[in-house]
Amino acid sequence: MHKTMIYPEIRARYTKLKGGREFAFNEINPSKTAHLIVDMQNGFMLEGTPLEVPTARSIVKNINSITHTLREHGGLNIFLRFTTTTASEWSVYFESFQAESFSKAQVEAFSKDSHLHNLYKELDIQDQDLIVDKTRFSAFTQGSSNALEILKERGIDTVLISGTLTNCCCEATARDAQQLGFRVIFICDANAALSDYEHNTSINSLAALFADIRTTQQTVGLIFGEKAA
Repeated sequence: MHKTMIYPEIRARYTKLKGGREFAFNEINPSKTAHLIVDMQNGFMLEGTPLEVPTARSIVKNINSITHTLREHGGLNIFLRFTTTTASEWSVYFESFQAESFSKAQVEAFSKDSHLHNLYKELDIQDQDLIVDKTRFSAFTQGSSNALEILKERGIDTVLISGTLTNCCCEATARDAQQLGFRVIFICDANAALSDYEHNTSINSLAALFADIRTTQQTVGLIFGEKAA
């Protein structure tokens, strides 16, 4: 698990912007809250895969704790899966940011019929939870998924974000969610990147303008109705 660090100067700046408050949201309504679990798939979780994120295995317990608690309090869990079809449908990424061999391997790994596309077996997934495929880093990019429609239909106003990678799909989804009008809580010890540096860079960027940064313990407390200063 990453050692999360919010830099003092950044914390001081956003606390001042909020009128002396560290957090924007000191309470949530679980029935209007969705937990978005981002890309906890075999392709990122299993040892030896081309896109393995070793630290992601260490956050499963925390993710399950949030998932279980929110479910018991009437909230919604959505397990997002990164899904690929062909490189040509997102050519600027697959052709410009990756070597051809790696691009081909990634498209194959995250196609719907691949074992690597499946969700990691240690996750707590129940029948009432939703599984949603997305075709871009953010679940809310136009055409990526139907996540936005689901949240609107359910009357959701708050999203909790966990998963991997902190600085890619999780951050992209968090930024878009806030700009779409959702209250965003980003759970620092339930997100994973490839390094502490990348994780913390993302956390500090989000904390300044896009999301409250909370621990799993704090988030579970909010679900139970414990108000935070």
